[in-house]
Amino acid sequence: MALTPRLELRQGQSLVMTPQLQQAIKLLQMSNLELQTYVESELEKNPLLERDEKREAPAAEMPAASEASEERDVASAFKDGASASEKLATLGTDLDNVYQGESRADAANRSAMAQGDSGWASLKSSRAVSLDQDDLEFGATLTRETTLAEHLTEQLMLAIAGPADRLIGQNLIGMVNEAGYLTADTAQVAEMLGTDVAHVERVLAVLQGFDPAGVFARDLKECLKLQLKELDRLDPAMMVLVDHLDLVAKRDFAALKSLCRLDADDIRDMIAELRRLNPKPGHIFGAEPVQPVVPDVSVRPAPDGSWLVELNSDTLPRVLVNNRYMAQVSRGPMRAEDKTYLSECHANATWLVRSLDQRAKTILKVAREIVRQQDAFLAYGVQHLRPLNLKTVAEAIEMHESTVSRVTSNKYVVTPRGIFELKYFFTTAINSAEGGEAHSAESVRHRLREMIERETSANILSDDTLVDMLKADGIDIARRTVAKYRESLGIPSSVQRRREKNAFGS
Repeated sequence: MALTPRLELRQGQSLVMTPQLQQAIKLLQMSNLELQTYVESELEKNPLLERDEKREAPAAEMPAASEASEERDVASAFKDGASASEKLATLGTDLDNVYQGESRADAANRSAMAQGDSGWASLKSSRAVSLDQDDLEFGATLTRETTLAEHLTEQLMLAIAGPADRLIGQNLIGMVNEAGYLTADTAQVAEMLGTDVAHVERVLAVLQGFDPAGVFARDLKECLKLQLKELDRLDPAMMVLVDHLDLVAKRDFAALKSLCRLDADDIRDMIAELRRLNPKPGHIFGAEPVQPVVPDVSVRPAPDGSWLVELNSDTLPRVLVNNRYMAQVSRGPMRAEDKTYLSECHANATWLVRSLDQRAKTILKVAREIVRQQDAFLAYGVQHLRPLNLKTVAEAIEMHESTVSRVTSNKYVVTPRGIFELKYFFTTAINSAEGGEAHSAESVRHRLREMIERETSANILSDDTLVDMLKADGIDIARRTVAKYRESLGIPSSVQRRREKNAFGS
């Protein structure tokens, strides 16, 4: 059979990810802060996009109306026949502020010229000061937080006068990381600068007295000692405690009492004092501001006992397509590339407005289904949180699981129980010991925390005991799962808890 070329027509279907579809998917998984930034950039790039400022319009029109009325009053006051007192009453000022022929500036210039060079010099200097104050660039008025290196350099200039010592200090400041720790060895610094180690150590001893206390430490122990020395609390017992931080981490309080030769109350006070210290003193300088969580959805009880689910309108950017500007520009003669650019801008603007609207509707639909599924949690607390997965919500609202996953990512809801991420409500299921309804993993963690908080020094609950108690409550759970949940809550083992409670007598 010979192979010959031929033409065939076939029909098929395939999913094509257009740029607009990719944009809609990207918008769906953005947080409200990321969305605001993205919309701002689109407003700058697209001339056919504009903000929806209808709410500000009435307030903006008020000053204009009042200004127009003031202009009418002023015009009527200066009509023929109006007296001087009527004019002044209308203007709301005194006679000194009404310039009949010569302004104050002209009068000042004339008097300065009459005084000669001295008057001109004073006038010139006063104007220079005025210009320096009024004509500053906008960038010069901006402020920022002082960095740790700048803060240390300012202290270095005041504390050390010798050029050689300052040079060593500047190099040591450059080797301090963001946490405030010295990352280089003094021997390396001495070799690099061509001096001896003792010289570098002397300068380092001065730098370790700088603010904030604890900077230029080479490890955690030295950082804590520097802070305790600043507080005048570095006594021999505290020195021993800091030198044995491994025992503090293990909660071996019996060994600490023996080493420090103190009773349990003193050990407790000393550990509490250590916890008040800052293990990373450099982080208080030049840190990024913490962005508060702004909820995307609010849930509040309705009068009929149900729940009202509403979108937070403050997090939704309001943009419109300026069709009037589009029509105005299109009427004139345009080049082919200009028409192409304008049509692309109009299509992108229209799609962005639709995508934002679709994003808001999808978030609201998913949030309402989550609230419906977790009604018991909102009414009674975390112990009634139901196990929930993406598939259950997706099937209920007839969407794909990936869409629900994107909607719940970086989205927050404010409820009578607090502010939660939407993903918080999706937890794995733990089977019931009696074959009943499954339990949520988060509710089981909550029960574990409550059980351990109620234990006493005479009755420390082991992981096996916790398993038996949970099974008695109808929760079928393995010992390794209990250990995993306990560790995720930051709760030490039963041996460490017994050691701590025996040491403190609680």
